[in-house]
Amino acid sequence: MDKKRLEYYKKRLLARREELLRNIARTEEEGRAADEDPTVDLADKAANSYTKEFLFGQTNHDRSTLALIDGALARIKQNEFGLCANCQEEVQQKRLEAVPWARHCITCQEKHEQGLL
Repeated sequence: MDKKRLEYYKKRLLARREELLRNIARTEEEGRAADEDPTVDLADKAANSYTKEFLFGQTNHDRSTLALIDGALARIKQNEFGLCANCQEEVQQKRLEAVPWARHCITCQEKHEQGLL
């Protein structure tokens, strides 16, 4: 992959990373705020508990995506970005446009999802 494309993906990944970090911080703050509500009613406590669980579930998803992005940034530094982690073929440009942190080409990703890798 040429240097210009690598720089393009690096900027996209860094922007998405910053967005995720902001989302994680905001979600954690909202989760803490749900605990601070001095409700006495049992139904309100249950609703707050559900809200908190939902927010922390979002945080876990964002943290997983953040880890994938960090991996992609590491692959850029190692000059391995854009290569499938399994077959070492070049990952399709359309796939990288949609999911710039993708580790596998479409064929290997399908095998991975089916548990064949």
